[in-house]
Amino acid sequence: MRGMEPADPDLLVIGRFARLVGLSVGALRHYDDVDMLRPAWVDPETGYRSYRRDQLEIARTIVRLRDLELPLEGIRAYLGTDDPTERRRLLRDHRQRIEARTFRLQYVLHVVGRLAADPTDPKEASFMTTPTTDALTDLDGATHRALGVALYNHVWTLLEKADRSAAETDEMIHAAHASRFHWSRAAGGEPFNLARGEWQCSRVYAVLGRGEPALWHARRCVAINEAAGRGDWDIASAYEAMARASGVAGDPGAAADWKAKAAAALDGIADKDDREVIENDLATLP
Repeated sequence: MRGMEPADPDLLVIGRFARLVGLSVGALRHYDDVDMLRPAWVDPETGYRSYRRDQLEIARTIVRLRDLELPLEGIRAYLGTDDPTERRRLLRDHRQRIEARTFRLQYVLHVVGRLAADPTDPKEASFMTTPTTDALTDLDGATHRALGVALYNHVWTLLEKADRSAAETDEMIHAAHASRFHWSRAAGGEPFNLARGEWQCSRVYAVLGRGEPALWHARRCVAINEAAGRGDWDIASAYEAMARASGVAGDPGAAADWKAKAAAALDGIADKDDREVIENDLATLP
């Protein structure tokens, strides 16, 4: 603390400490002023600050949280508790703020695009139209892709949740279809992304014991992959989806046939980790 003698050989002067954690000296002084990271010792004559080595991890945590744009008040609260639940709550709250800001920015991007568009340029004319139910077509491909990815990951989170509520089940279903839709509008529109969207829809319905829609989306997954000539992981996962959906639909014979096809397709998967994913999925089938 302030006023102590610098007898500890483990003390680091502020300049070296700053270099080790990737902060500027000015930032460290500021964090001292706002009582977030106090130095271990301050020279009473020069005011020069020194830090202990065990403060390095705290400083690096601050750097990481600042990179994630967590406000200083949030960082102080995060560092002020050892409760993992409370720390997760703080980060969830921050994530919700980021999501809200992202949605606002997407709206701003859309409006600015309309205002900046040249009405004589056919490529930009769509920005000048009055927003209707076709407004989603104004989103650029990269935004569609980002939404497809985010929704896809969100569905996985819900799929893995053992105690899903009815509302969360509804959310999972709608998010899976929304993800597939955004993939269809994403930049490039790669067939394998469309197929993976169908695969996830099939998995959602299979988990819910809904045989007919599980089969519908599994068949679409197979059809898209076969039409695009996709092999490797994609076609093996499509066959696995057909096996799972057939089992849920009450057709054990078809389930066994598709499982055998998926197992045979494992030899065509080049990446060991990808092959292991399919093997683990097949191991959960009857």
